[in-house]
Amino acid sequence: MPTTVGRRADRLALVQRVTSGIDRTVTTALVGGRLGTLVRAGIVAFVAYAAWLAVGIFGRPYNFFDMKIYHGAIVWWASGHELYEFIAPDTTLGFTYPPFAGLVMLPMAHLPVQAAGLVNALASLTALAVVLAGLLRPIVERLAWPLWFSVAIAVPLAAAIEPVRETLGYGQVNLLLFALIMADMIGLRWRSRRGTHAAAEDGPLLRFIYSGAWAGAGIGLATAVKLTPALFIAYLMITRQWRAAFTAIGTTIGVTVGTFAVVGNESRAYFGSVLWQTERVGAADMTPNQSLAGLLARLYDSIETPGLLWLAFSVLILALGLSRAANSHADGDELTAFTLVGLTANVISPISWTHHLVWVIPAIIVLADAAVRRREASRGPAHRAAQLSGNGGLPGVSGLRPPIWYPTLTGLRHGVAAIGLYLLFLISPIWPYEHQLPEVSHYQDGLFGALMENSLAVALIVLVAGLPWRPGAEPVFYSDRMGRVSVNARR
Repeated sequence: MPTTVGRRADRLALVQRVTSGIDRTVTTALVGGRLGTLVRAGIVAFVAYAAWLAVGIFGRPYNFFDMKIYHGAIVWWASGHELYEFIAPDTTLGFTYPPFAGLVMLPMAHLPVQAAGLVNALASLTALAVVLAGLLRPIVERLAWPLWFSVAIAVPLAAAIEPVRETLGYGQVNLLLFALIMADMIGLRWRSRRGTHAAAEDGPLLRFIYSGAWAGAGIGLATAVKLTPALFIAYLMITRQWRAAFTAIGTTIGVTVGTFAVVGNESRAYFGSVLWQTERVGAADMTPNQSLAGLLARLYDSIETPGLLWLAFSVLILALGLSRAANSHADGDELTAFTLVGLTANVISPISWTHHLVWVIPAIIVLADAAVRRREASRGPAHRAAQLSGNGGLPGVSGLRPPIWYPTLTGLRHGVAAIGLYLLFLISPIWPYEHQLPEVSHYQDGLFGALMENSLAVALIVLVAGLPWRPGAEPVFYSDRMGRVSVNARR
């Protein structure tokens, strides 16, 4: 009996020691977790503050200039006047979007202009955060980084660069259109996985969302608001993603026809005359126009773009951009494909203000991820070579030695390109060299000044020609209703 009692006492002591150890481990983990969360929150706060300072240093004075025009036009229209007859006070500018955009903006007629600008900024930042979460999720899951932390850092970093700060400061809609288009890319991603995100207990709405069957609707809505996203429809057709292409076309036509039924006078005015009045948006050579047309006008030191030259180069860049996007899709990187299409649209559009250039955001992400992927891939051969060298080599294996320069420098050029692209659009060197004909020549500051004034346009063209894609990173291959696999999956 005493022996049994002693054994029980020993077991009880052992259990107490184990329990105590577990308690200490759990407590340490909780404390460490809380400390780590506090450190990450501090980093996020520091990055947000640094981004705020960067906007103050490199940005321009912002007072919702474009929002004032939109707001004034909508109030004018709501008061019974013709939408496209509105001219903002002390300017020659009026409403330039299709009438469907006017219908979408109509509720802001009940808000003061500053409140409308703040609502637009909040909605745009929310859309940016959602898009970044969708784009970064596959990357951070692979790297085992916290998604919330990655997105919390990425949002202020993105908000500081030229396209985003201009969009927010002027009250533009580019981030909202960007979100609509990228939603379709994510929908295509879900569709290729056959709705694996949906659980059995999810309702029909969630199952429909995760099925991705709606992909194309976002591009259609964006095209109905602004015509340049129509290039994504051409891309979907080239890559034979027919369902998404027809969904986009149907959405665009349906929304446009529906708008005709509601506001026929404005629709006829827009498509009959306003659409072709390019002078309503400004001169081609204006510095913030960083499209190919603006670049050529400034290089020729002319207010107008040399038409035939612009047409020839536009066709070349269009073919290059769409072919590279199709190849990216075929190699399983839909994000880069969409990015190339967006960049191509920026380049060939007659007017691409700096706030239109939001497609540099996914371009930076692609370059940074390409650098990380190449560095990770190089570690395998490097480790193998080191093992073989340490073992004196293996029979029949030659030419392998311990690496000298990789993996340290592997992916360096992509990482430098990502950082350089970010810094270029953060600093935005076009503004110190801003000139306007006929008062001042675009060569007033010499060739270096001309290069700086066109630096963002040159960067866009280089990205269309050289942005790398990541094979297998974002595969979007699926079977359509006729049972045929997307043609690019068979190549």
